[in-house]
Amino acid sequence: MIFEYAVLQAVPRVERGESVNVGVVLYSQDADFLDALTHVDEARLRALDAGVDLDGIATALDAICRACRGEGPAGETPLRQRFGWLTAPRSTVVRSGPIHLGKTADPAAELRRLHEQLVL
Repeated sequence: MIFEYAVLQAVPRVERGESVNVGVVLYSQDADFLDALTHVDEARLRALDAGVDLDGIATALDAICRACRGEGPAGETPLRQRFGWLTAPRSTVVRSGPIHLGKTADPAAELRRLHEQLVL
């Protein structure tokens, strides 16, 4: 199965452009799969900005995870559209990196692998 994924990044000070990987969102049309895994490393974020809004980052990541699960207004849209919305370029404290492609037999296992490799 083909899948697409993007790394979620927290950017405590947008004007500086420094970021910390805080999650991965993965979509597979073949498997009808959309999910995200997140993890916030507070120490790494505070190293970039001692006054980082950790609650704001947590709220943004929670909204992404809820959208993947189909909760809220975004939940009424098709998975492809949701993935596009979640990975659209934006200038906020949590943003998506570029979209990458891959192949897997198990999208959920691939999401866990990418999360471990790129975030933890």
